[in-house]
Amino acid sequence: MTPLLVLSVSAGNGHVRAAQALCAAAQARAPACGAVHIDAMAHMAAGFRKIYTDWYLQLVQRAPDLWSYLHQKTDSTPHSAVSQRLRRGIERASAGALLREVRRVRPAAIVCTHFLPAELLMRERNRGRLDGPVWLQVTDYDLHNMWIVPGLQGYLAATEEVAFRMRARGLPAAHVHVTGIPVMPEFSVPDAPALQREANVRRLGLDPTRRVVLMTAGGAGVGNLAARVAHALALDGPGCDFQVIAVGGRNAATLAALQALQARHPGRLLPVGFTGEMHRLMAAADLVVTKPGGLTIAECLALGKPMLLVSPIPGQEEHNAGFLMEEGAAWLAYDTIGLGYKLAGLMAAPERLAHMALRSRALGRPDAAQCVLDRVLGT
Repeated sequence: MTPLLVLSVSAGNGHVRAAQALCAAAQARAPACGAVHIDAMAHMAAGFRKIYTDWYLQLVQRAPDLWSYLHQKTDSTPHSAVSQRLRRGIERASAGALLREVRRVRPAAIVCTHFLPAELLMRERNRGRLDGPVWLQVTDYDLHNMWIVPGLQGYLAATEEVAFRMRARGLPAAHVHVTGIPVMPEFSVPDAPALQREANVRRLGLDPTRRVVLMTAGGAGVGNLAARVAHALALDGPGCDFQVIAVGGRNAATLAALQALQARHPGRLLPVGFTGEMHRLMAAADLVVTKPGGLTIAECLALGKPMLLVSPIPGQEEHNAGFLMEEGAAWLAYDTIGLGYKLAGLMAAPERLAHMALRSRALGRPDAAQCVLDRVLGT
């Protein structure tokens, strides 16, 4: 029997990264623990998988207004509504291979970082076809109705407000726990020597006496990163001689555009493709310019990094941005012009940037993965 199974859904990167963080923390905690991570989409029917993942990415990139409407509509639609019952029926009809895989693994406990597998497994438990507790880890700083899955062993919330919303929507208070959002072990010791700013700036070949701005495109690749970087590098004024680390991820065209920009701005731009060392890039940064995805935010907060937020996906990411701005850890730029204005303003006001960093560190939960394991494994 496997002590812990973690189920994610590869619709965006955040749910997968949270699951990977939990498994990595379990491995670090007890190498013999045997935590297993399964992407539920890898075991769903091919047609369902394509529609579920590709449709989501297409919507948020090409029709954000439609996604915003659907997000709000489903948030207010009761679980008993015909549309919700039909959705769950389609999911069940597509999930045979996934449920067989779960039974094969025979987990002692399950954590879901997405509501879809939690709904499927709760039905299996109610029909006596699955043993063991099922937990649900919410991976944003707000709560949507789809995450309300009654009857689970426990619900793991990013903040006290998310926990409050869970209780207000009818989940039993004794089953709601505030843990934060799990981040990889590399982010869990923010004061470690490997995460010191100056050491990482030098390691990257940058100037430690000049501020560093980290700019990322986000997992869904929304927005034109190269255009944003070009706009940032063209800024003029106090503090605007900053350096930029730009992470293009797996997008070859974006990386090529960044490399062309690097040639025009020698010594000021470091283009990076897909990397497993985001913790070091964040550690080197004085400011992170990013989309407000739940996991990216959790990583920035764990390292105490102030944020300038861009291109939030309507719904969950807009709410994430609102949380950070209320708490004083981030600013939000609505468009490229606003990005330039606010970036220049922050670079010219180091005391404001320092205050945002303090607020970010205060909100951080670098121990979130261990807190989740404490709850789930009862140790």
